[in-house]
Amino acid sequence: MAGMTSSARPHLNRRLAEFGTTIFAEMSALALSTGSINLGQGFPDTDGPEEVREAAVRALREGRGNQYPPGPGIPELRTAIAAHQQRRYGLSYDPDTEVLVTAGATEAIAAALLALVEPGDEVVALEPYYDSYAASIAMAGGTRVPVTLRPHEGSFRLDLDELRAAVTDRTRLLLINTPHNPTGTVLTRPELAAIAELAVERDLLVVTDEVYEHLVFDDAEHLPLASFPGMRDRTVTIGSAGKTFSFTGWKVGWVTSAPELVTAVRSVKQFLTYVSSGPFQYAVAEALALPDSYFEEFRRSMLVRRDILAQGLAEAGFEVFVPSGTYFITTDIRPLGEKDGFAFCRALPERAGVVAIPNAVFYDDREAGAPYVRFAFCKREDVLREAAERLRAL
Repeated sequence: MAGMTSSARPHLNRRLAEFGTTIFAEMSALALSTGSINLGQGFPDTDGPEEVREAAVRALREGRGNQYPPGPGIPELRTAIAAHQQRRYGLSYDPDTEVLVTAGATEAIAAALLALVEPGDEVVALEPYYDSYAASIAMAGGTRVPVTLRPHEGSFRLDLDELRAAVTDRTRLLLINTPHNPTGTVLTRPELAAIAELAVERDLLVVTDEVYEHLVFDDAEHLPLASFPGMRDRTVTIGSAGKTFSFTGWKVGWVTSAPELVTAVRSVKQFLTYVSSGPFQYAVAEALALPDSYFEEFRRSMLVRRDILAQGLAEAGFEVFVPSGTYFITTDIRPLGEKDGFAFCRALPERAGVVAIPNAVFYDDREAGAPYVRFAFCKREDVLREAAERLRAL
């Protein structure tokens, strides 16, 4: 055909050749086509606080944020983020030079890795890892080096010796996620102290994804890595409004770090989205100032949901790893006589009318993740009870 060209070279950049359509898109489409309960993708099925939603409406009507907001984010939100870090963790950040607003945590992760990693650099990441980590490392030309969290006494744990052994002279950066998606692990104070000591000893940068900071359960405690000795000025901390306030579609995230690191991340971010979420930034600024009672009630309500689904999964025959954080539960399907998470999840809508995610997509070593399946419990209690009832049919 006239005007068409052919080439043996693939159209997609080779660095991204291993990444096709995300499993979340595939499984959400399967949920829609089968009418199944979608416990795959991690988004709530109800909106967050009414006063926060009204704050966004008010900003729209008053013309605040309808045009390009400032590149680093509106001053009100940057100030609110700094105040939140100070109030919750005693971490002091300058809103003008040490806070950057992003298009959700996903852009923050991508911008940070594109800014700080060069071709040939190694990035050590906790496996299983959120799929955008691998793609962002690849786009930066880095080499990902997984350190696998392994099942131990009912939860997934980090082997600190394995972490130390993974660091080489080519390691540029540690990519840490706590509370950890998908396993629900919350790193302990001794574990975080050891990570901090390693980063200081080997002069490593750290990007830490803490978007589930307000979702920790039982005796777990969220401790920002930046609060440990020697870490404030080498750590890029990522937060998100979507997970905390149940407005995932607003895509408001942020970075806090030392001025030179924030400047580096902003230099990339300006060529990705430039700016985003104008009116929603004003609403999130108000949301971050909500009283502690909101955050405690949010945590309590998710704890109730966790226990409903965990009990239902256990009664259905799964081995359940009860999470200490996030709103995901990882299960082992081998007690059901299954061993292939992909096949299990693709058949589950027809078998039980429920959608889940195979954890193998979060592993470099697909075999290591093969028997594990993730369910999201950020849904209404009645939906979770219905899902649990359906799963018992297995």
